[in-house]
Amino acid sequence: MPVAAQVLRHAQANPARLAVQGPYGGLDYAALARRARAGAHHLAARGARPGTLVAISLADPVEQLVAVLAADLARATPLLCDPAWPAARRARIMAAVPAALHVAEPLPAAPPERADAPPEIAPCPDDLAWANFSSGSTGRPRAVIRTRASWLGSFPHLNAITGIGPGDVLLVPGPLVSSLYGFAAVHALATGATALVPGRWSPGTLPDLLRTATAVHLVPNHLPAVLDALAEARGPLRVAIAGGAHLPAETRARAEAAGVRVVAYYGATELSFVAVDADGTGLRPFPGVEIEVRPHPEAGHGLGEVWVRSPWLSSGYAGGVPGPLRADAGGWMTVGDLAEPYRPGEPLRVRGRGDGAIQVGGATVVPEDVEAVLRRAPGVRDVVVVGAPHPRLGAVVAAVIETGGGPVRRAALEAAARDGLDPAQRPRRWYVTPALPRTPTGKPARALVASRLADGDPAIEPLA
Repeated sequence: MPVAAQVLRHAQANPARLAVQGPYGGLDYAALARRARAGAHHLAARGARPGTLVAISLADPVEQLVAVLAADLARATPLLCDPAWPAARRARIMAAVPAALHVAEPLPAAPPERADAPPEIAPCPDDLAWANFSSGSTGRPRAVIRTRASWLGSFPHLNAITGIGPGDVLLVPGPLVSSLYGFAAVHALATGATALVPGRWSPGTLPDLLRTATAVHLVPNHLPAVLDALAEARGPLRVAIAGGAHLPAETRARAEAAGVRVVAYYGATELSFVAVDADGTGLRPFPGVEIEVRPHPEAGHGLGEVWVRSPWLSSGYAGGVPGPLRADAGGWMTVGDLAEPYRPGEPLRVRGRGDGAIQVGGATVVPEDVEAVLRRAPGVRDVVVVGAPHPRLGAVVAAVIETGGGPVRRAALEAAARDGLDPAQRPRRWYVTPALPRTPTGKPARALVASRLADGDPAIEPLA
């Protein structure tokens, strides 16, 4: 997936075009190409070879991208790590990842004095050319390995769907260690566009960024804040690409009223693109993707498990660690997501992750179904639903409401639950917190919420 060859071509054709702008400065395509070449020499001198896993832990997203491109030119495999990890956690994570080289300081801007000729670029579609961590919210994240073609080949399809081209300025408002945001940044560079990479989600910086951004790639729950800032910035934003969670219909309608077309998609770190909704009529298979919803004995409610076969699938986890990704002999893969029965030509109706389902007596409750209803209740900024142990039923539904510091009434929540949910789906336990913990991509960290709830975190209070 790294795109050094494309960046070098853009540097020849449009050397002065701004390639990437971060919080500490930017680089045009000519400068980005020079930095990548110099970095490749230094990595090669440190032993980088085809297939070498290079762990990159840098705070500046521009320097992250320089190191990614340098590793690509050295025919190595870049792995973006989270620079915010505490040292002890980083050590535990990296102990399970077979990284031969670590980049913890920006690569030198000039090649070594005795540098050989610039590295030859002979990219092969089957090169193991990218690794990124899955967005697990607790425990040890897994590094997902990809071939060059598994993401690079999807770029033309995404451009055709969204209309993104070399003249665009793509805002990537989150950390590049996330597969969604890392993909978005290198997609912009491969296209010859400009990537705006602030490095973290910061609503306060959005108005300035949106004065030039023509496109944004983000998670759905951040889109309302972008639309708020757009009203202030009055910028040229025309398309929003939203992936990673369900996009509410009201958010799409609000965006379209502001002149912003929304392209929503469903996928997974391990599967990449699975289905796309380009017009609000529902998820349809992304180009090149085959979808099956197979019966699952434990799914309940007539749901099945989503299986996918496509050119965009990953090659598994670094080091062969276990995880939710499973494959069959026919080349199909799944991460355990649940969906309603599916027939080709119909929309795919995803209902949540199988390993997040809650068994309440004999009923299976999909947390996303409950959350969608409760988000409509007054005072609810966001919500996470988890299972709480119960001596008779096995588990009951517990709802943790993010209030943002505002008031919320239990009676209003229970009324919303009665109106929109079956008895087994209705929360038996209610909690409030000013702010939910979130993954690097901005999604609520469901497993971390469950862990903190079980540990009696005082920031999560029972709602009387």
